[in-house]
Amino acid sequence: MSELALYRKYRPSAFDEVLGQDHIVKVLKGALKLGNISHAYLFYGPRGTGKTSIARIVASELGTKDHDIYEIDAASNRKIEDIREVRDSVRTMPFDSKYKVYIIDEVHMLTKEAFNALLKTLEEPPAHVIFILATTELEKVPDTIVSRCQTFTFHKPNISILKDLVISIAKKEGVKIDNAGAELIALLGDGSFRDTQSTLQKVMSFSKDKVLSTKEIEEVTGAPSGELVNNFIISIVESDIEKGLKAIKSAEEKNIDIAIYLKLILIKLRLALLMRYAPEMKKILEEEIVDSDKEFFKEVLKEKKGMITSKTLEALLEAERNIRHSFIKSLPLESALIKMVGVLQ
Repeated sequence: MSELALYRKYRPSAFDEVLGQDHIVKVLKGALKLGNISHAYLFYGPRGTGKTSIARIVASELGTKDHDIYEIDAASNRKIEDIREVRDSVRTMPFDSKYKVYIIDEVHMLTKEAFNALLKTLEEPPAHVIFILATTELEKVPDTIVSRCQTFTFHKPNISILKDLVISIAKKEGVKIDNAGAELIALLGDGSFRDTQSTLQKVMSFSKDKVLSTKEIEEVTGAPSGELVNNFIISIVESDIEKGLKAIKSAEEKNIDIAIYLKLILIKLRLALLMRYAPEMKKILEEEIVDSDKEFFKEVLKEKKGMITSKTLEALLEAERNIRHSFIKSLPLESALIKMVGVLQ
């Protein structure tokens, strides 16, 4: 028997369990409590941010039983015939619920003809039917559909939320993981609850002793080592362009995702800046540093040349924005390094 996926096992089943979408939960809870129920909702946001999970919770809060909830994947049920079946189905009353709830995921995948058929149902919906549409590409959903729905925009959860989630799930699964390891898995999740939990499960499946070290996570996921990240930062501190370029080259040779590499660099540089300019926060921030990095941060904080500044972060943030559009992924980071160090030499 196959093991249940973590993202299914720990899927939120109530509003109070939802993470990172407080702005949506607050509005929906309030509206449902007052009985202000829309006949159609449109959930828009990146993949893995909880759109279908919250759709299920809305259905549950309405008292709709499982057999009156219909989930449709528009990616594989996109034709007009599929929507005509839905249109015929909505005419029948629920089995033993007040409402029938139709959750249509990836709704932007419907054909033009299918959207037209859906529009007719949305214009004159039966009182016992509620539609919840979900999409990652709002621009592909016709305005005529959008205008007939209450639209909610989902945001990617931040690293802190995902990190806490990883630690919480690991504890429930009887697995030990340190802060650095949890943060790395959260980063690799790239703002997706589902991908973060899938990465955690992947690493757990390779662990023999239920103790997930950062090194083990790096090996299983192909993420850059802490030493490789530190070498790049030291190259900035020491104004050593060659050392920094060698670090980038080494990351490439190890087939490391440069975007992930840069994100890890930014996380450490931000931590160093906060410790330098917000001394009252230093003690709290030090708790986020793993033992193997404590000496490294001491050296970075001793830096007197003025290389680690907000301008350093700005140059690297610009590189991060440019990486996704660059045909040579390392070029924006190499350019940023030369710009940062070269100007001050």
